[in-house]
Amino acid sequence: MTPGKGTTPRGAANERQAAEYVRGMFGRVAGRYDLLNHLLSFQIDRYWRSRTVAHTKHVLQRPDALIMDLCCGTGDLLLALRSAANGKARVVGGDFCHPMLLEAQKKALQHPGLTPLLECDALSLPFADRSLDLVTVAFGFRNFTNYPGGLRELNRVLKPGGMLAILEFSTPPNPLFRGLYRFYSTRILPAIGGLVSGDSDAYTYLPESVRKFPGAEALAAEMEGAGFTRVRFTRLTFGIVALHIGVAG
Repeated sequence: MTPGKGTTPRGAANERQAAEYVRGMFGRVAGRYDLLNHLLSFQIDRYWRSRTVAHTKHVLQRPDALIMDLCCGTGDLLLALRSAANGKARVVGGDFCHPMLLEAQKKALQHPGLTPLLECDALSLPFADRSLDLVTVAFGFRNFTNYPGGLRELNRVLKPGGMLAILEFSTPPNPLFRGLYRFYSTRILPAIGGLVSGDSDAYTYLPESVRKFPGAEALAAEMEGAGFTRVRFTRLTFGIVALHIGVAG
């Protein structure tokens, strides 16, 4: 990764245009997003989120902890974190796409208890320095317009010793499986995603963003460069996804 590098949608000449593209794209597909997530991942996305909850449960069980699920989208991981917290830690959701937050709100209202939702930019979070105990980002980090800047901002809002958990698509290390996955993600996924969502552009961008996103080792190195320590990652489902964990300095 190079300084300032982030998502690069086609036609976006700068970070502002990239952010506008991503926000608009997710807004258009918000109503079908859950259906397509489960369909296109063969329901394995539920397992990936459960692994994230398992790796962070020790923080969720702290009665004084403040936790944010950033890029919370329609709220699947957010509500899983809140359930695991079982009324102990306070869990907040944040996203910069208003239609996604509306979908998350619909789900949250079906569960007892308060789930605060914030419309916010990941590169400029509305939290004081060293105020959060845990930040999770599931399948949203690769859409940041500035990866290093985003990591620095996350390190800013986390308490010393606070945890960052990034669940993100990655590049499978096995060449044969990598080829099969690339065929699926570039040929089959856009066709099904475009048909079901009615937005072929969105489901062309999504596999392209995965292809352009740095590998697990590069993301771990960038986390360390932003001040995180004890950085480690676990590949899931043959490396389609990687769960990165780091501790704020």
